[in-house]
Amino acid sequence: MTDLVIRALDESDAHLFDALPDPLGASEAHRTTRHRPDWKRVALRDGKVVARGAWWGGPDDSEPLNINWFDVAEGEEEAGAELLRSAPWQVGLEFNLPAGRREKPAVRAAADTAFAAARAAGYELLVERYLYRWTPACGLPERPGRLVFEPEPDDVVFFDALRRIHSVTLDAHALKAIKEGGIDQAAQEEMDFFHWCPSPREWWQIARTPQGEPVGIHIPARNQTAPIIGFIGVLPEHRGHGYAYDLLVECTRFLAGQGAEFISGATDRGNFPMAANFAKAGHTVVRERIDFHIPGGTR
Repeated sequence: MTDLVIRALDESDAHLFDALPDPLGASEAHRTTRHRPDWKRVALRDGKVVARGAWWGGPDDSEPLNINWFDVAEGEEEAGAELLRSAPWQVGLEFNLPAGRREKPAVRAAADTAFAAARAAGYELLVERYLYRWTPACGLPERPGRLVFEPEPDDVVFFDALRRIHSVTLDAHALKAIKEGGIDQAAQEEMDFFHWCPSPREWWQIARTPQGEPVGIHIPARNQTAPIIGFIGVLPEHRGHGYAYDLLVECTRFLAGQGAEFISGATDRGNFPMAANFAKAGHTVVRERIDFHIPGGTR
């Protein structure tokens, strides 16, 4: 087998990134995503692209936050692994795959090749997630009417709520943060993400009972590409009453009221209660996201 060449791209040769087939449908998944040419890398053998990766971050970020496009030609797992190992940024890796990927042989085979390359580079599976999409055609879910929602300008209130919510959680990313740095780290990572989002801070809301007792929080947001169900969380002492659905409905209606033509959402595959809430509220599974991380890494 001939030697492998790893190259970073720039404006002059960015077209090389498109030389590899797209069996995972990444181009469709990222049709509104802006990737910087100099954050794209390819592996070539005999001048042919056999693996590629696109690192991604916000427009003001000095370094990428993750890799959200990575695929590898059949039989080139080691090339893909070297592409990841040699990169100047060791960040999380996510795959945005078609829904029902396991029932699609070509998608399953291509994904298995990319997963094997990631594992060879030191990555481990973190979580599999459902990706949802709501549009006005889905219809607005009716408010249950049990809670009162209001904005809260004090970050300390949200930080405390996030600490309490993450003290008992099914969320894999929160559990990873807790393992690495405790409850405070998990709460701070959430706060940092929503402050990073370009949507207004004034959108964040507290949910209370009619008597004024806090029940949970919901954060409607907009990331760099879409309106999103940013966060839904019920305080531990109020769980078991289905309030997460109330929060999701309010979050959906809030974003729709802001003129959203579609709303993106996500939950871990293992979070069965939240998956049921998304389905009940009219959100449809459109893709699946598989998140990998480097154990002990920063992200």
